[in-house]
Amino acid sequence: MSRNGLMIDYEYCTGCHSCEVACKNELKLPVGKWGIKLAEIGPWQVVDDHYEWNYIPVPTELCNMCEERVANGNPPSCVLHCLAKCIEFGPLEELAKKMEAKGKKVMMYLP
Repeated sequence: MSRNGLMIDYEYCTGCHSCEVACKNELKLPVGKWGIKLAEIGPWQVVDDHYEWNYIPVPTELCNMCEERVANGNPPSCVLHCLAKCIEFGPLEELAKKMEAKGKKVMMYLP
């Protein structure tokens, strides 16, 4: 049996927070609770005129990868609503292969 997970290519995340909003609505989370939370790291100067500034969507303990949506054949809400299309859902084996390619990626799965 294949296990599923989320892969986030934060190289392309624009920091729009749509994943947070979609998740809060899907899971009906109250103010101050998130299933996925956008972390902003930077800006900091790398060299001369080059700065690094990253937005990284981080699934929290409240994330259940939209079990009900996925059971009905739909993607998790954060994946569906990601404007940059930088969050993917699928079998861990496939996501791990994609991670080998260039980019700033993180992967998450539920134990």
